[in-house]
Amino acid sequence: MIDLQTPVAELLDSTHGKPKLLVVDDQPINIQVMYRCFAGDYQVFMATNGEQALALCKTNPPDLILLDVVMPGLDGFEVCKQLKADQSTSHIPVIFVTSHTDPAQETHGLNLGAVDFIAKPVNPDVVRARVKTHLTLKFQSDLLRKLVFLDGLTGVFNRRYFDQQISTEWSRASRNQSPLSLILLDVDYFKRFNDQYGHQAGDDALRLVSAALKTCLRRPADLVARYGGEEFGCILPDTSYEDALPIAHELERKVRELAVPHASSSVDTVITISVGLATRPGVADGDVNALVSLADSQLYKAKRTGRGRVCSGVLATMA
Repeated sequence: MIDLQTPVAELLDSTHGKPKLLVVDDQPINIQVMYRCFAGDYQVFMATNGEQALALCKTNPPDLILLDVVMPGLDGFEVCKQLKADQSTSHIPVIFVTSHTDPAQETHGLNLGAVDFIAKPVNPDVVRARVKTHLTLKFQSDLLRKLVFLDGLTGVFNRRYFDQQISTEWSRASRNQSPLSLILLDVDYFKRFNDQYGHQAGDDALRLVSAALKTCLRRPADLVARYGGEEFGCILPDTSYEDALPIAHELERKVRELAVPHASSSVDTVITISVGLATRPGVADGDVNALVSLADSQLYKAKRTGRGRVCSGVLATMA
């Protein structure tokens, strides 16, 4: 269970590692000041205009944005407006940093969705304290939002979150022309297991399997979800076929190594899984449904050819 009094350092360790700050200002000296404030504890990214800031938020979303108001081209207010209108960036906290202290401007910025205003020249201690406060609130909100997407039995993500994330990751992969791998897996002869050992033992087994699957994921963006009764799905962003295939085999091996007895299985004397892997290369035909369908067909192939194994395929590349 999540403790809302958890210190920010623990929240950061459990989610992102070093949080990412995006500093947007058309004056390099102001960016340098912010960099000196935060470089030790944060990943600091920089943009010198509104268009660049919006592009960075799409390709590498920050955890918080420190945004100048007065800039050539898109000003800070317009940048904030566009960020809040986009579902993929609307959750990112925006702090305006400006030399203008007009209450009407501050009200306008807050109405657009900003969380705070900081006056220039900045006081390093004040700006660090405010950033820490808003990051704490942001990460607590993120964790609460994730609770809605957790499977009550296993503690991994649920099908609703899986469906949301596979679409999001497909869109990101299409935009960046990066690979995306998907693994679907099924516990072999699980009905027989429940019939012999009882549903309580079946629940315990699913918890053990899900915990083993999680140990195989290597990066923060990788996720495992309960896809159906005894089915699970693993989404591996920015992961090529060559990198995903060893992970698929590791999943199969880790579950077998749990050595959970399964006397009714036709595969082994312990619980095993069948695994289907599908990879979208950097540029691919089809849509996200094609990727899911390919992973499902590879899973079916693994089950049809004896279970307790991995079958895999790659989507066709665009001509």
